[in-house]
Amino acid sequence: MLEGVAVIGRPGFHDIRIAGGRIAEIAPSAARDGGMVTPLLADIHVHLDKTYTIGRIGFERGARIEGLFDAIAMMDEDRRRWNAADIRARAELALRQAHANGVGVMRTHVDWVRPEMPEAWPVMVELRREWSGRIDLQLAALVPGDLIPEAGEGIARRVARDGGVLGAFFYRNAALAEKVEAVFSHARAFDLDLDFHVDEGLDEEADGFSLIVAATARHGWARRVLCGHACSLSIRSGEMLKCGLDAAADAGVALVALPTTNLYLQDRRRGCAPRRRGIAPLAEALATGMTVMLASDNVADAFYPYGDYDPLSVLRLAVPACHLEPSDWLEAIADTPARWASSELAAPLAIGEAANFIWHDAADLGDLIARPRAGRVVYRDGSPLSAEAEHRRNA
Repeated sequence: MLEGVAVIGRPGFHDIRIAGGRIAEIAPSAARDGGMVTPLLADIHVHLDKTYTIGRIGFERGARIEGLFDAIAMMDEDRRRWNAADIRARAELALRQAHANGVGVMRTHVDWVRPEMPEAWPVMVELRREWSGRIDLQLAALVPGDLIPEAGEGIARRVARDGGVLGAFFYRNAALAEKVEAVFSHARAFDLDLDFHVDEGLDEEADGFSLIVAATARHGWARRVLCGHACSLSIRSGEMLKCGLDAAADAGVALVALPTTNLYLQDRRRGCAPRRRGIAPLAEALATGMTVMLASDNVADAFYPYGDYDPLSVLRLAVPACHLEPSDWLEAIADTPARWASSELAAPLAIGEAANFIWHDAADLGDLIARPRAGRVVYRDGSPLSAEAEHRRNA
């Protein structure tokens, strides 16, 4: 029994009774100060193939990261070290950290830079199976936009065979409209959801987002297209921005913002403090009715040398950086991305459902945001995780 807890989405305080690993009762309580309970968390945009490489890239030894394309070049250089054992070790470390933080759902992008299947892809397929029941792991192929005409069909076929998501990176590519159309054609042919890295920069000319929105409407792919980054939306004028976001909402396109990586890389110039945040306009997007989410993106690699697979820390950063009200945005790291990934592992608490949730030593969300070191206990099937138990389970 948890007594006198605040439960996200329910007014007042409650007692939660657990029986047989499930929630047997959620009843109003006369008790107070029992802490706060939230659903498990969902991280809809990460990169498990790149993670935990910053040490060997040489960040502490003076490697300079001056922007997005420096980070891309550094990761391309490090990719020569990648093999199945290396990728598995780093990805497993990430999954263990995410699980301990209370993450139940995750979508990882996997770089697919040549026509041939990358070594990371079958590793992630294996990890998805091994982690089933603990983390619902979804895989998205991340294909450079210029590779789509040559290899898009073959990649899409393999992604469909493995139950994945087709993704592409677009940033001011030549013949961009034709390449966006090709991605949608492959998605229709193989019945694939889509996930784009798009407009990850602050150039006025970067507007792949509008092309993706138009293609989504044209192909009837509503609720199957997710756009990540869309940094150039942050520099659009009021009316232009509103029209673009309204069209996206009407088409059923979702948006995921990545505050850590974008704050780290956008408007980055040696010797100058940043003037522009580079984060997609979350409040305006939500106001149009778009599905809007937050995610960790890169952790401990050239794109972001820090992080620990904790969506709550991402929300904590986004609150001041994007002027968000915490009470309006917890769903962006929990139920909303979980539903987008067709998972129920981060659903709101409900009687009869599995007792998977997080207890926080906090009075409310504002208190939780204010105190990064607030205690946290993750419950899975009614039992609290412990560091010792996790170590034995993942050894």
